[in-house]
Amino acid sequence: MHIPDGYLPIGVTLSGYAVAGLLTWYSLKKINNKYPKELKANEQRKDPRGEIPKASLLTAAFIVASLIHIPVPPTTVHLMLSGLMGMLLGYYAVPAILIGITLQAIMFHHGGITTIGINTINFAIPALLSYFLFSNLIRKIKLNTKSLSLIGFTAGIFGSALSVLMFTLILVIFIPTELSVIQEKQAIFTLSLAHIPVILIEGVFSALLLAYLYKTKPKIIEDMWHYEIR
Repeated sequence: MHIPDGYLPIGVTLSGYAVAGLLTWYSLKKINNKYPKELKANEQRKDPRGEIPKASLLTAAFIVASLIHIPVPPTTVHLMLSGLMGMLLGYYAVPAILIGITLQAIMFHHGGITTIGINTINFAIPALLSYFLFSNLIRKIKLNTKSLSLIGFTAGIFGSALSVLMFTLILVIFIPTELSVIQEKQAIFTLSLAHIPVILIEGVFSALLLAYLYKTKPKIIEDMWHYEIR
């Protein structure tokens, strides 16, 4: 689900780079603010680089997921992991997705070089929204395996569905004039509908993974959402 070179006008691709750059700058700023230099008494400053190994691991998973093609006639689709990236990485998801999209375009020709910015936006915005919405929900409810699984399922579906929706809208709005509008719209909507099974799979996968982490690595949950597991 990557937009190739030559489909979008140059102005749109340049705007995509600009917005992706702003999103990355904003996320890095929020990451630094999470680890303030000025601390209260008896507080020890954490190093923001401590989250890089986890971000690197999920970036690799994001890249590998795009290589696993699932046949959904008449096309094939792949996992997106937008919601899961946002849930587990928070603001780190944006630079992780930017790196992943860039490597996908350069190494595997998934999407174009000129559309790296737009493709990054299509995954990064749903990831951030998943983090905003569901991390706040986690802090307000009584957390257990069942509730966390439900949140993971919903977040996985939400992030992926929003990525597909943004992808579809951009393709429909900017159909090149040399193409048949009716036929192109039919192809776009067919491709979008083919992602429904993948969206459900991502919901189930996110639910199982968060439940597993809750049972085996509760500190990840505590560090990510500031939720003390007793």
